[in-house]
Amino acid sequence: MPSIKNLEMAAAVSSYKNITVKKSWFSTKVIYTPTQSPVKVIIQEYSPAEGDRLERLLNMPLDRMAAEIQQNGKPAPAQIGHYRLEACLSDDRQFCTLQLFRFVDFKNSAVFEPRIYEGIDAERIAQIL
Repeated sequence: MPSIKNLEMAAAVSSYKNITVKKSWFSTKVIYTPTQSPVKVIIQEYSPAEGDRLERLLNMPLDRMAAEIQQNGKPAPAQIGHYRLEACLSDDRQFCTLQLFRFVDFKNSAVFEPRIYEGIDAERIAQIL
């Protein structure tokens, strides 16, 4: 399982007001404090076509995005791709943060800054994951 330490957006997640990071010798636990729910790290890669679709979905209003996913399904991850999605999702789906990267010129370039969602918005975003 990926660790929050491996994320480009680790600083943004760790400094968020509703997140507690507990470090021990061999592990780092991330907790969404309002619900005391553990937060899991998700890293997925996408092909150019699926990555373009994912980018369009993430730039839609959330209710329209949810309808689009329900109608056409979510973008399919690939083993190796040109897009990389980093996400943190609480087990109760009440917190989600994500950032999308595109592989350009031999490096991952951020498509947008980390986005943080809570409550019903986080549940809608979790449909993509």
